[in-house]
Amino acid sequence: MFKHSHPYAPYIPKKSTILIVGTIPPPRFSFQKLFDDDVDFCYGSKHGLLWPLLNKIYLLQLEFKNTQKAILQRKEFLTHHKIGICDLVDYCDRKKNNASDLGMQNIKLRNLIKYLNKNITIETILFMGGNSKNGPEYLFRKLLKNKSIPFILVSNESPRIHQFNSNGRTINTISLISPSNAANRSIGANPTYKKLKKQDSTFTTFDFRYMMYKKYFSN
Repeated sequence: MFKHSHPYAPYIPKKSTILIVGTIPPPRFSFQKLFDDDVDFCYGSKHGLLWPLLNKIYLLQLEFKNTQKAILQRKEFLTHHKIGICDLVDYCDRKKNNASDLGMQNIKLRNLIKYLNKNITIETILFMGGNSKNGPEYLFRKLLKNKSIPFILVSNESPRIHQFNSNGRTINTISLISPSNAANRSIGANPTYKKLKKQDSTFTTFDFRYMMYKKYFSN
């Protein structure tokens, strides 16, 4: 068993309207044992798909290398588009050295409500995953329950949408399909994906995520 701590403080530019919320980066980011094509920043894993998706949605021409330039590119993008990042897990215990959310034990959550109350322009939370055990929506539900804040279902269609009240304002949450490749199996079982794949054999799980993410990021 080892302690896995989040290596990055929340990155929330002034006047952010969108907040990206996940769980915690892979342990190698905490121990600074990065690959050459990781980026030492939130969602910087070479296996992760969030930045490749944003790169395509916004035509960013990002660098995907372990460089200061790559970090700066991502921070400049977030600041320009008023998008923040604040993952939920401050630290946890693990038996195995992997990034599985299910593998997290004794989870210590960040006080996301505090960050929302401090950043009053945030209108929307985009969860990087759904309500499976230890996923971001699942953990956020626990956080709200502990604070006796109702979590109201708006739409049960994928991606699922909820609302809650924070310090007198209503915030929407949207549970996007995880940008981790581990979610590819669930995408493969999705009826809409199956239909699109049948129509076009070249259609991929990345394309499916792109369709979903573009709707909520580009707006």
